[in-house]
Amino acid sequence: MAGHLAFLIVFIGAWEFACAHGWLDATFFGRPSEITAYLYQGFVSKPTLWLDLGYTLLGTAVSFVLGSVLAILLGLMFVTWPRFERAADPYLTLLNAMPRIALVPLFLLWFGLGIGSKIAVGTSLSFFIVLANTVAGIRGVSGDLLTLTRSLGASPLQLFMQVTLPSAVPVIASGLRLALVYSMLGVVGAELIAAEHGLGQQLAYMQSTFNMNGVMGLLLVLALLGVVVTSGMSWLERRLLRWQ
Repeated sequence: MAGHLAFLIVFIGAWEFACAHGWLDATFFGRPSEITAYLYQGFVSKPTLWLDLGYTLLGTAVSFVLGSVLAILLGLMFVTWPRFERAADPYLTLLNAMPRIALVPLFLLWFGLGIGSKIAVGTSLSFFIVLANTVAGIRGVSGDLLTLTRSLGASPLQLFMQVTLPSAVPVIASGLRLALVYSMLGVVGAELIAAEHGLGQQLAYMQSTFNMNGVMGLLLVLALLGVVVTSGMSWLERRLLRWQ
């Protein structure tokens, strides 16, 4: 930890020193002191960035929950009725192959500039990740274990709740962790194209006005947000798997 902190101090100090002496053009790379001033103004003195942060977090949370719930339910249906999976697989493969960012104009037309179109993009990204992991996790359960449990007289519900689901949790949890990150990427990416609020919208505005300090500051916020999201899901995954 101390090594990382020392590296960051040296890196930021060298960055500031290079900008101060004209070795690095702050117009293209920003300047640490001015980036700090921008973030202080946006979050403390004139806290306007909190609203944009709230919109991005809300869109990420809703798209993650919606996409995950739908994917898990559909994954259970696929495992229960394989013929249904075979019938739906070509269409899902076609939809998954479409670049989601290219679909943003369509989502904007359907759901408007508000948060609805951002949720649609985030949901479309998280859905397929969780679906694939759910099906793989449930089908990866040991057949010998299932046979043994049935021979001991377990009902189908007991078999699913006490054997199949716990055994599939590690794979599903891994998919959920990745889906949360992709939900945030989808929301921010849609905000970059067109939005009323959100960090992505602010980032696009800063870029259009050549405010590199604002661009670098918002990129830092998004990076830290990604670290927090990933760490939170890793903690939840450890809690879910502590029985192992």
